[in-house]
Amino acid sequence: MCNQHITFAQKFEDCAMEQYQSFNELIEKSIIENWDRDALTDYKGKTLQYHDVARKIEKLHIMFENSGVKKGDKIALCGRNSSNWAVAFLATLTYGAIAVPILHEFTPDQIHNIVNHSDAKLLFAGDVVSTVIDATKMPALEGIIYIPDYSLLVSRTDKLTYAREHLNEMFGQKYPKYFRAEHVHYYKEQGPDELAMINYTSGTTGFSKGVMLPYRAIKNNFDFAIHVLGHIIKPGDHVISILPMAHMYGMSFEFIFEFLYGCHVFYLTRVPSPAIIAQAFADVKPRIIIAVPLIIEKIIRKKVFPKIQNNRVRLLLNMPVISKKVKEKICEQVYQAFGGNVYEVIIGGAALNQEVEAFLRLINFPYTVGYGATECAPIITYRDWQTFAQGSCGQAAYRQEVKVLSPDPANVPGEIVTKGPNVMLGYYKNEEATEQTIDKDGWYHTGDLGLMDDDGNVFIKGRSKNMLLGSNGQNIYPEEIEDKLNSLPMVMESVVIQEGEKLVALVHPDYDEAKALGMTNTDLVSIMEQNRLQLNEIVPHYSKITEMRIHEEEFAKTPKKSIKRFLYQSKMQ
Repeated sequence: MCNQHITFAQKFEDCAMEQYQSFNELIEKSIIENWDRDALTDYKGKTLQYHDVARKIEKLHIMFENSGVKKGDKIALCGRNSSNWAVAFLATLTYGAIAVPILHEFTPDQIHNIVNHSDAKLLFAGDVVSTVIDATKMPALEGIIYIPDYSLLVSRTDKLTYAREHLNEMFGQKYPKYFRAEHVHYYKEQGPDELAMINYTSGTTGFSKGVMLPYRAIKNNFDFAIHVLGHIIKPGDHVISILPMAHMYGMSFEFIFEFLYGCHVFYLTRVPSPAIIAQAFADVKPRIIIAVPLIIEKIIRKKVFPKIQNNRVRLLLNMPVISKKVKEKICEQVYQAFGGNVYEVIIGGAALNQEVEAFLRLINFPYTVGYGATECAPIITYRDWQTFAQGSCGQAAYRQEVKVLSPDPANVPGEIVTKGPNVMLGYYKNEEATEQTIDKDGWYHTGDLGLMDDDGNVFIKGRSKNMLLGSNGQNIYPEEIEDKLNSLPMVMESVVIQEGEKLVALVHPDYDEAKALGMTNTDLVSIMEQNRLQLNEIVPHYSKITEMRIHEEEFAKTPKKSIKRFLYQSKMQ
C-alpha cells in the first residue's frame, strides 16, 4: 500500500470532519489536478481526458446560460451510460442546476411522467431513448438535447436554438486564445443541505418516487469511498461502469468516486451481456468491480461451476493436503475472469445466492456485499472483504448509524433503520410519503427486515412488504426459500407466492442447459417436482412448497435486476 495515498485519504477525512467542503469544488479540483489524465472512455470508442471533460462542461454552461437556464432549474438525463452522459451530469451540477437522472430502461410513459413530475426544463436523451419518447407529452420542456453530440432534437425557445447554433462562436469569444485549467471555476453549493439531484427509484411496487438528494448525501458517499478504498485506489486506476449511472449504486461507486479521485472510467455503452462484460474485464483490468448478484452468479454458474463440479475436483477438494492448492488454483482462475487486477468485487442491489457465496468464501475470493438504498445515495452498510462476515451485508457505513427495530436484534428480525448524512431530504412533492419514511428523530425506515449480531453485522431477511404470513401466524420470508430453490438443478430463477394457505413457486428453468442435455418440457416438470420434494426437506414445515409452476419467460426486473414481484403476486391472486 502506498503511504502517500493513505495520507491523501486521511486529509480528505480530516477536512470533511472539520467542516463541510463543497462537492462541486471537488469536481473542479479533480479536473485541474488530473488535467492530462484519461478520464472517460466509451469502450471500443473515444477517450476524453480531464481537460476534454472541462471543455465540454464549459460549452454546456455557455449553452445553459444563453438559453435562460437558471440556478436551481431541473435538467433531466435519460440514456445509456456514456462519456457524454457523464459530462452532461457534471455540467448540470457545476452550473448550479438540479440533475434528474432517469433510468433508460423505464417505459416511455414512465419517462414522460418523471420529466413532468420533476418540472425539468431540459432533457438530455440518448440514442435509443430519443426514438421512443414523445415530446408532446412533456409540454413544459424547453428543449431535448441529443446526448451523443449535444445537438437539439427539440427546441421550444428562440434563445435555446440560437445558443446551440452559435455555441462554438460564443466559446471562441469567451476564450479567444485558449481554454486552460485556470479557467475552470464552478458554482459552489450554498450548504450541505442544498438539493443536488432528484433520483426516481426503480421500485418494484409501482410508480417511482422522486428522492431528493442533497449535496451532503452525495459527498458523504464519496467520503465513505475514500475512507474504505482511498488507500487501495490511486489516480489513473481503471474501473468499468456496468450499472446504470442513473441508479445511485452505479452513480456513486462507478463514476463519482473514481472521477473525483483521478481514475479512468470505461463505459460499455451497450447491453452488458456476460460475454461483453468478460471481454471488458480482460481488456480494462479494473481495480474494483461493482456488481449486482445476477452478473456474478451468471459468471460463476456458467463459467466456473461446470469445470469444478466433477468427481475428480470434488475428491481433490476433500483431501486436506491437496485441497489448499486446488482452492488457490480455482481462485486464481476466477480472479483472472475478473481481469486479474481487482482489489475486491463489491456486490449489492439484491441478495447474493448462498451457494455462490459459500463457493467464493471457500476459495478465498475477494468479494464483499454492501447494502443501500436510493434514499441514502446509496450506502447504508459495508465491510472490506478481508473482515466481511459471510451471509451479512456489512456494518454501518462511515458516519451512518444503523439499528434493527427488534426486542432481540440478533435473533428476531426487525425493520432496518438508519440515520446520518447520507439520508435524503425527502420525496419530491410527496410530504405524506416522506413522513411515513423518515421519522421525527431523523431515522430513515428502509422497509427491509434483518438481524444484527453483537459485532454490528447486518443480515437481511427480506422486504417487509414481501413477508408472507403462515396459517399459524409464522413469518415466511420468500427470499430465503427462493435462495435455496435457485441452487437446485435446472432452476434459473424463482418467485414464491401465496395462494390462500398454499405456497406456490413460480420457476423459470435454465432452458439453455435443458436444450444442451436434450430435455423435454415433461422432463423439466419431473425435475421441478423432485426439486420441490428436496426443497421441502430443508425448509421449515410452514415454508414448504405445495406446487411448482414453470414460468417460461424470464421474470420482469428492475434496472438493478430485482424481480418485480408485484407483477406475479397480483397475477395469481
